[in-house]
Amino acid sequence: MTNPFKKYRIDLLFIVCFAGLITLVLASTVWISYAISSRELAENTSYYQKRLLEELNNEITGRLTSIEQVSLTTSRDNDLLAFLSGKDDVFDRYRRSMGIKQALAQLTYSIPQIQAIDLYLEQPQWGDRQSYIQFHELEAAVDQSWYSSLEKNDFAWSEEHQISTFKGEASVLSFSRKIYYNTRFMGILVVHVKADWIRSMLEGYSQDSNRIMLDTNGRELLSVGKSMQEAGLLESDPRFVGESGVFRLHTQPHGIDSLIVYSKVADSDWMLVEITPWEQITAGSVKLAGAIISIGIGALVLAFLLTLWLSRQFMKPIAQLVKAMKTYVVGGEQPELTSDYTNEFGVLFAGYRRLNERIEALYLSLAERYEQQRKAEIEALQANINPHFLYNTLDQLNWMAIAEGQDKMSRILELMGRMFRIGLSHGESFITIGEELTHVECYLEIQQLRWEDGLEYEVQASQNLLQLFIPKMTLQPFVENSIIHGFNSRQSGRIVIKVAEEGARVRMTIIDDGSGLSNNDKGNSRRKGGYGIRNVRERFTAYFGEDYDISLAEGEQGGTVVSITFPRLEEAPGKSEI
Repeated sequence: MTNPFKKYRIDLLFIVCFAGLITLVLASTVWISYAISSRELAENTSYYQKRLLEELNNEITGRLTSIEQVSLTTSRDNDLLAFLSGKDDVFDRYRRSMGIKQALAQLTYSIPQIQAIDLYLEQPQWGDRQSYIQFHELEAAVDQSWYSSLEKNDFAWSEEHQISTFKGEASVLSFSRKIYYNTRFMGILVVHVKADWIRSMLEGYSQDSNRIMLDTNGRELLSVGKSMQEAGLLESDPRFVGESGVFRLHTQPHGIDSLIVYSKVADSDWMLVEITPWEQITAGSVKLAGAIISIGIGALVLAFLLTLWLSRQFMKPIAQLVKAMKTYVVGGEQPELTSDYTNEFGVLFAGYRRLNERIEALYLSLAERYEQQRKAEIEALQANINPHFLYNTLDQLNWMAIAEGQDKMSRILELMGRMFRIGLSHGESFITIGEELTHVECYLEIQQLRWEDGLEYEVQASQNLLQLFIPKMTLQPFVENSIIHGFNSRQSGRIVIKVAEEGARVRMTIIDDGSGLSNNDKGNSRRKGGYGIRNVRERFTAYFGEDYDISLAEGEQGGTVVSITFPRLEEAPGKSEI
């Protein structure tokens, strides 16, 4: 992945990064403020809703409990029990029925919340359809909506339903109670309570509240606003745990969230549930988030303008410097840079000016050196006759030595001529290992002639290694070091030169039986090497970098062991590779 700071303009990156940072901070602030405020609002709403539901529940419980007490008192009335027993004659039965109707009618008048009262018994013989008090056949109770909740109980509240009265349909909640006398089932007393009355208490002072009244089995009795089905609640929902609580409801498929708060008074037969849309609770948080976003957008616009102005101020000197660099020509007229900057840009401008001055000076120096090089090349061409003059002079000296009968001197001059030819090697830096060994053997033979059989040497190298290449004049400085320092003040000595192949590398070893490194007075200088050995090290570093090794160590039987390791070269490197 490409680093954008290496590809795009600095001012664009500056604006994008600054705007991205502000956007990230703004988004984080909006989200955190929304989350915290919505949570606090939900907690406060649920707290006050629970308190309100408890008060409503207490009030409704008190009212409905009074209805239950009235129903209980009425079901134990002696006249009612005597009427239901059917032991009276027809006249007395009629008289009792009129008294019971009157008593029940007084209840409906004294308690305005009662819509009507129904009595289910056997053989109801009298009735008035224009009255709120009705007698019905006991068998007809099975068809009523409240009968299912009464089957397994002696009394029960029904859910909201419609009843027919002489004034039309009415919405009621019915409280039904079985009447017994001496364990004998006599009939059913049903008190119909006005649903609007309970609904008005549920609504309280709010006209848009969503509250549901449930019985102990989680069945909906009455609702204000949304019903259980519309709210997505199930009967006997397992989340209704304890007397009160709060949970968040997520309904599918529309994904609507609601806050559910429920409350139940101890020893009561119902529970109140309030449903509040989550968006209604978080409306304040949304407004706060909107205000923050508005402020943030304004801050983002101001930051964008400020960043644009700052980026232009930063880019102006940089653009000037870039233009100067693009139009720079060595030796030509240079563009003028502003000199009133004293900060980092001023340092850059001053550094650029100094750099130009150094480039100009370097250019002049190179031009002067080029002239000197041309002169040197001309002089070198003129000096090409010098090696031929040297060879001819050595040949003449050799013939003179032969003519005078100086065979040893003649041999020395011949060996020196061969050494000069190999050493010069037409100006090449690399020669074959065979030529290098020939060069050092010439030197050793000259030393043998001087020592008169006191010096012995041996060269061990296979034929396949003689055609490999090596920097010239590599062995002679080490051999000379052995003779001068190792055999100092001695009349004899032995030198062994070994050439071996180790994979992709060549190892050359020079072993002498001289005084070694530590016993020689000049051992320290010998270990480091004189000028010739230092020259070999520098040339090897220039040719091979770190891919070589030259080491001097004490021999196991005394003397010195020189080890030279370098890459295997089948061809001489070109001048561009050196």
